[in-house]
Amino acid sequence: MSFDPGSLFLSLIVSGVGFVLFVYGKKQERWPQLVAGLVLMVYPYVVGGAVPMLLVGAAVLGALWFAVRSGY
Repeated sequence: MSFDPGSLFLSLIVSGVGFVLFVYGKKQERWPQLVAGLVLMVYPYVVGGAVPMLLVGAAVLGALWFAVRSGY
């Protein structure tokens, strides 16, 4: 994990969005939101740098959008 201020701030934002999705998915018993929230909370620990973090986050949110549009 990179310790530059931009990556730390971005990981805080991404993890915060993940936490909100996780809580929403848990309360509403919606599995796609729960799983996407969990992934968004965990992956900033693995991915280093701001650009890869944005790309992975966009891919996770795109997969969530596709899953919800598909009826899950």
